[in-house]
Amino acid sequence: MPSIDLTGKVAVVTGSGRGLGLAYAHALAAAGASVVVNDVDEAVAEQAVKAITAAGGSAVAEVVPVGTSEAADRLVARAVEEFGRLDILVTNAGILRDRVLWKMTDEDFDAVITTHLKGTFTCARAAAIRMREQGEGGTLILVGSPAGQRGNFGQTNYSAAKAGIAAMARTWSMELARSEITVNAIVPIAATAMTETIPAFAPYVEAMKRGEPLPDFLRKGEGFGTPEDCAALIPFLASEAAREVTGQAIGIGGDKVSLWSHPQEIKASYADGGWAPDTLAETWSTSLGAEPETVGVPAPKFPEA
Repeated sequence: MPSIDLTGKVAVVTGSGRGLGLAYAHALAAAGASVVVNDVDEAVAEQAVKAITAAGGSAVAEVVPVGTSEAADRLVARAVEEFGRLDILVTNAGILRDRVLWKMTDEDFDAVITTHLKGTFTCARAAAIRMREQGEGGTLILVGSPAGQRGNFGQTNYSAAKAGIAAMARTWSMELARSEITVNAIVPIAATAMTETIPAFAPYVEAMKRGEPLPDFLRKGEGFGTPEDCAALIPFLASEAAREVTGQAIGIGGDKVSLWSHPQEIKASYADGGWAPDTLAETWSTSLGAEPETVGVPAPKFPEA
């Protein structure tokens, strides 16, 4: 099997000072790419750069919160100034402001949408402009979430942003196909500062910090592992081996990799001349409503004691 070689390629990874983003940056650098690390905390970003260079990689830091066009332009410009080009963009930056609907403020909603959704849009637009100017193709990897695929209690803002990111990946894969720029959404699940706040996962994250391995039912059944487990997908999607992979939503975590379906009609009913409210009421429970779709991110299935 050929090895993944990204020598000569240049990547920007937003939100890459720690967690999943840092794992993505490490994986790209290990495959030979030069990386622009991005974080809002200068000390965190510089520490990430030191770790990558200490491992033999090439990286610089650009400290800026994503969301605005100016921030996106800075990230692309830094890649070009330092390394001469841009080939890969990974939009990982994100924040949480979890509240139920009736308690979520405009500020809670706007902050998450700005970082996740608008940040992905502005960075992808700036990257696409540069890649099209270069005329040599490129790779956009947009970081989604199970919450964006299924919804999640208390995460109106986050779920909406991540659903939008998956939709943008599908749209941009069509728009950028002639430029040979692939666009995919990834749906990672890993032990991070975010998942540590989920009660069901918390004890396993703590055990992992102590050096204990995660049990198979989590790694395989739930697809839950370390950030490094998720990172393998990034160099692959940026490589020549994945030139035909575009417009997809790909899940990864633990020992599991998966392909998410695109939303589509799964069943239909028909009424001659069209539907009336009374007819819908009479037939719903025995037709379309007989097996309703589930919602929400499923709770982990723990083995029986």
